[in-house]
Amino acid sequence: MKVHYDNEVDAVYIKLGSQKPEGVIEISDGVNLDTTSDDKIVGIEILNASKKMNIRTILSYELDLDGKLIRKSA
Repeated sequence: MKVHYDNEVDAVYIKLGSQKPEGVIEISDGVNLDTTSDDKIVGIEILNASKKMNIRTILSYELDLDGKLIRKSA
């Protein structure tokens, strides 16, 4: 999974795989799912992202590896 935030247009894109999207499903105003021809979700686009979510949260992550917690913030 890859997360990209474009601060010029205030948009977050979450890439969920390597497959090329072939369609889009709008699930709410400014929130779109990129899908393949067999309806697999390969990406999530969030427009006006800073109004819909805490941008700092999406740009940080936690990994729980064998009971050890690793945190990283952008």
